[in-house]
Amino acid sequence: MTDARESTGRDGETNARHTPGTPCWVSLMVHGPAATREFYGALFDWEFQPGPQQLGPYARALLDGREVAGIGQLPPDRHLPLAWTPYFASDDVNRTAETVRLCGGTIGVGPLDAGEAGRLAICSDPSGAVFGIWQAAAHLGTAVTGVPGTPAWNELMTFESTSVAKFYETVFGFELAPEVSADFDYVTLRLDGRPVAGIHGLGTALPRDRGPHWMTYFEVDDAEESLERLTDLGGHAVKPVQDTPHGRVAMVADPEGARFALVQCGHDHARKG
Repeated sequence: MTDARESTGRDGETNARHTPGTPCWVSLMVHGPAATREFYGALFDWEFQPGPQQLGPYARALLDGREVAGIGQLPPDRHLPLAWTPYFASDDVNRTAETVRLCGGTIGVGPLDAGEAGRLAICSDPSGAVFGIWQAAAHLGTAVTGVPGTPAWNELMTFESTSVAKFYETVFGFELAPEVSADFDYVTLRLDGRPVAGIHGLGTALPRDRGPHWMTYFEVDDAEESLERLTDLGGHAVKPVQDTPHGRVAMVADPEGARFALVQCGHDHARKG
């Protein structure tokens, strides 16, 4: 992961239209949305308001009145994974979805209109990791970043980075910045020179019960304190808090088992972007 953010400053709103390819939203589909909203509301101080209902009951999470994420109910006829899903901005979701297909990915849902909010598709890359495409209309996406309770980074956990990185490069126009290391397989995805997401090749260390998947990192003030709160609320630690070059990170799961990460970023160093 990296310490890059939207170039908005602290408490900065990101209400401008997102550059195509930018991660612009994260969404979680679960079996019990009411209990899940209660969990995340207590963990991140989120409040909720109804969102588009095209895929079933759906609510947008608000932090101080600004939209940060979405939580919906898994439709019984849709076999979607229980995981936070990043959405990447597109000016034309139909064209982007067709590129996904041509490059060996699959379209699981859509493209379809989400009311007046915009148009979406839910896809999987050639390795099977699920992601979304969002063509904004009234709803531009995440309205604030860089503060506790907001998405800080999205990272693809996969077998190896090289081939799947080419897929995302072709679909979204990312510039690829591989780490040059014999024992660390990592590619940073950049737009206009700015890091926006990462791909981490884990080889045989990738959990067999999960397969390739995207991981969302949410910013917190204090990783240990947030982990303790998460545990009290019925979540659990997958990996305890560890120091990384980009802050203190804990891999965790919510009560239904959806995995995500808590990151306590070090704001005393220069930020990229």
